[in-house]
Amino acid sequence: MATLNIRLPDSLDRQLTALAAQTHQNRSDLARAALEKFLRDQEREQLMAEMEAAFRFLATNPEARAESIAIAEEFLSLDNEVLNLAEGHKPGAPEPEQWWK
Repeated sequence: MATLNIRLPDSLDRQLTALAAQTHQNRSDLARAALEKFLRDQEREQLMAEMEAAFRFLATNPEARAESIAIAEEFLSLDNEVLNLAEGHKPGAPEPEQWWK
């Protein structure tokens, strides 16, 4: 395992020490967990930014938008079939009576 030495402001050091005493963990474990969470959050934010850029491209590019809509329409019947199966409807069976009519 690698070693990392960091300088902490006094206030942050006091908070870390207090939390370590309160949770019966050592300071290194708490700092490691915080750094892991920070890195995961950064990775997630980067992924979300990339996805947002891709969505904006799809929404503003007429060719990409048309292709996306065509793909969605192609899978619509399959989505409906899967939903019907999940709701317990048998393929080819008549539509159940709608209780709200």
